[in-house]
Amino acid sequence: MEQQKKVILSGIKPSGELTLGSYLGAIKNWVELADTYETFYMMTDLHAITVRQEPADLRSRTLKQLAQYIAAGLDPEKNTIFIQSHVPEHAQVGWVLNCYTMFGELSRMTQFKDKSVKNADNINAGLFTYPVLMAADILIYQADLVPVGDDQKQHVEITRDIASRFNHIYGDVFKLPEPYMPKVGARIMSLQEPANKMSKSEQDNGGCICITDKPEDIMRAFKRAVTDSDTEVRYDPANKAGVSNLMQIYSSATGKSFTEIEAEFAGKGYGAFKTAAGESVVELLRPIREKADDLLKNKDYLQSVYKSGALKASSAAYKTLRKVYKKVGFVER
Repeated sequence: MEQQKKVILSGIKPSGELTLGSYLGAIKNWVELADTYETFYMMTDLHAITVRQEPADLRSRTLKQLAQYIAAGLDPEKNTIFIQSHVPEHAQVGWVLNCYTMFGELSRMTQFKDKSVKNADNINAGLFTYPVLMAADILIYQADLVPVGDDQKQHVEITRDIASRFNHIYGDVFKLPEPYMPKVGARIMSLQEPANKMSKSEQDNGGCICITDKPEDIMRAFKRAVTDSDTEVRYDPANKAGVSNLMQIYSSATGKSFTEIEAEFAGKGYGAFKTAAGESVVELLRPIREKADDLLKNKDYLQSVYKSGALKASSAAYKTLRKVYKKVGFVER
């Protein structure tokens, strides 16, 4: 009897262009998981609207992100790729789990505090409760593993807390997921402020590289990247945050170890290192950008992918929804 594959689920908000950080920290690692796991990847458009979006832009970016997922190596034949809002079970289970999540738990979420500062004029209920929707995203597929960066581990922890509480009341309903963290590239930082994660909001100041950026723009950003007053290429995140971040990127792009990188640039200074890092990223992203452009010209194919993905995702999610509704006492439809 064939052993059932473990389930992995992840998603990225289509609230801007996919960044180098998203690719190296998430998508590049997802590609390698398809043969070993049952994988679900989504464009999390329900999460995107916690911040005001221009409707036409959101639609356009969702399709762009789908094209970039596929161009980056996510084969729709091997992975279930879908748009979150096309699977209503996310919102349905999300509401039920809202009633099993404590106000205090949500108050402690660091991302809510950070986003409240950045969106002071729009601190809406969705911004506060979106960790519950994220828990529903994970739990309805009975996910074993959730690929996350360091900054997202708290969301997996609250998901486990919510699931444990529900299971304690109603029995074995949800599987408790574990965070899955790649060894290198889990958290790519800003090129301008290496203490902060690379963010789409830094596109204008050169801190962020996007998958769709032109080669000359990528090289310009790397040459302007913040380093330090030293000249030694050495991995030391505490004292050399900028250089260490560039080493993370170069290592992820080339497969070279930190020791190999240190030897390669011994005595050469930062200029040669920044140029090499930039060139490695240009060549890494070039085929992805070109393929994504081609895919966006074939709207019928993209539609077939997201329709098929939604059907497969909904089929899996409905099994959990039905169990949840029965447990809490809803009359079956």
